[in-house]
Amino acid sequence: MFINNRRGFLGTSAAAGMFACSDFLRQLPRVTAEDIAETRDRVRYSEPIEPLVRLIETTPRERVLQKVGERIQGGTSYQEVLAALLLAGVRNVQPRPSVGFKFHCVLVVNSCHLASMAGPDSDRWLPIFWGLDYFKRAQQDEASSSGWTMSPVDESKVPTADTARKLFHQAMRRWDVEMADTATAGLVRTAAATDVFNEFATYAARDYRSIGHKAIYLANAWRTLQVIGWEHAEPVMRSLSFALLNHSGEPNPADSDLEPDRPWRQNRELVDRIPVAWLDAAPDRAVTSSLIDSFRTASAEGAAEEATSTLAGGGSAQAVWDAVFVGSGELLMQQPGIVPLHSLTTANAVHYLWQHAADETLRKRLLLQACAFLPMFRESARGRGQLADRSIDRFRELPADGEPVELDSILEDISGNQVRAADGLYRFLGGGGNPIDFIDEARRLIFLKGRDSHDYKFSSAVLEDYRHVSPEWRNKFLATSVFNLKGTTSANNDLVERTRQSLA
Repeated sequence: MFINNRRGFLGTSAAAGMFACSDFLRQLPRVTAEDIAETRDRVRYSEPIEPLVRLIETTPRERVLQKVGERIQGGTSYQEVLAALLLAGVRNVQPRPSVGFKFHCVLVVNSCHLASMAGPDSDRWLPIFWGLDYFKRAQQDEASSSGWTMSPVDESKVPTADTARKLFHQAMRRWDVEMADTATAGLVRTAAATDVFNEFATYAARDYRSIGHKAIYLANAWRTLQVIGWEHAEPVMRSLSFALLNHSGEPNPADSDLEPDRPWRQNRELVDRIPVAWLDAAPDRAVTSSLIDSFRTASAEGAAEEATSTLAGGGSAQAVWDAVFVGSGELLMQQPGIVPLHSLTTANAVHYLWQHAADETLRKRLLLQACAFLPMFRESARGRGQLADRSIDRFRELPADGEPVELDSILEDISGNQVRAADGLYRFLGGGGNPIDFIDEARRLIFLKGRDSHDYKFSSAVLEDYRHVSPEWRNKFLATSVFNLKGTTSANNDLVERTRQSLA
């Protein structure tokens, strides 16, 4: 597809000797071999964004914040910096062998943007500058491990408008990387942006590989493109097609019956049982409680079957989503860590695809797939260690007339006693405490103390999904979030001061 090693430095010793005595040339900035090397082996972006991307790519990590800060002081806009950050990641970091790990420098861009939008004016640059620093680390990792960069598309194979859509679906069904790359370029160039989104949504959640990152990539990339402009879409969507076709060294899924693919195939049959009026029913607490209980023990296929029966019996789609969100939060309570937090960020992404997909059959499959994913995350978590004996049922056992809980004490407990913090937050909310006060403080603490891409991805997802959960479940859902947030006594990162210095 577009895998290339970086060109080695050209020999320069002879040329250096020829001009050793030139005072004039000694006064000019040093030009490296990389500066003059041909760039036909990697994709180039259009003006005016290419110079800013190159600045981010070529500036050493310890100076990149200062250099970008100087550009901002000179008039470079927030949208331009956001675009350059995304495009630098797309060009320099491949979404293989898994759509995660170092590739989080791309996945986290939208989360940083959401954090910026929700933050106070004085702190809006902090998440973006954190993303810049994180990209430089990922770029170094990729350069040392593979030297990969995205190459230009093979223009001779890019299909015309009348065949691009057909070839795209053909390639995705066959898991054909080369065909998908050129078909994606043709599709992006000729189809409406929303049509491109809907075509990709057909494949973003069809398998469990990369623990949800495929759906996360589509949702986050699409949302970022809404901010920076669709003119930047082609390289992003080419990278996305490469990511969606990753099958981790397994046999071609098109010719195999593999566990990560089975729920999606089963769901194709289940959707026929969902009634026409599936979106009309009102949420029902009993329905959600029953589904949460089922998700604790059911298989992936069993969970989707249970959700189908719920919808066929008149249950609401919202009640099912409530069970997915709250059930994922419960899993995080049982094992705070990398796998359960991805159950929540994946639920956020699949819900976003569900909200925006145009095809009703696809929307039904996405909802059932969200249900199937939760038991798969549960079993993946069990593979990493024991699940604690905790459930959301503990919240209803808390005394309603206890001492009022102060927000400051909750935020302090997050750092050292998450169970007490969860109980305290639930009582705080139940006693009339303002959830927005907690959400604002939780975001501020990520700005000050976040060190990992998951700090931004998780907080942006779960704090957004608070509004996607029915009111009667919101307090429990938000209480589970403390198991992966930062508290007031967590160590500060050093990026705040570095960012402020770069913008001074």
